[in-house]
Amino acid sequence: MLTLADLGVLRDVRVDGGHVEITITPTYTGCPALDAMRADLRARLADAGYRDVRVRTVLDPPWTTDWITERGRGKLAAAGVSPPGPAPRRATGPIPLTLGPPRRIPCPRCGSADTVRLSRFGATACKSLHRCGGCGEPFEHVKEI
Repeated sequence: MLTLADLGVLRDVRVDGGHVEITITPTYTGCPALDAMRADLRARLADAGYRDVRVRTVLDPPWTTDWITERGRGKLAAAGVSPPGPAPRRATGPIPLTLGPPRRIPCPRCGSADTVRLSRFGATACKSLHRCGGCGEPFEHVKEI
């Protein structure tokens, strides 16, 4: 549904003759899909005839949901997954604490704002689980990071 480029995980690709070096940044350090991403990249490049492939993982700068492309956000919504809003800005020094009701995540299926969070975590730690009061469907939301 979503490519690594759409997700903003694919950071760089360098081809030198038959050698390919790919740089990726996982969505978070403990991302359980990291091994699958590396394996898929190697398999796809092997299918294209590249035998000398190196996949580098870099953690700095850390991945942010702002790196998801507009095309990627559209694909998430089309698949029923609520795309993230803008990532919170990281400031130096003290961070003010603002209390209030949690933000309502609009339903990616019907657009209703009548939604509730069922769980802080979905299938992975980078998603939360919600239900729409409008259409009754459950959906996941990619957390802003």
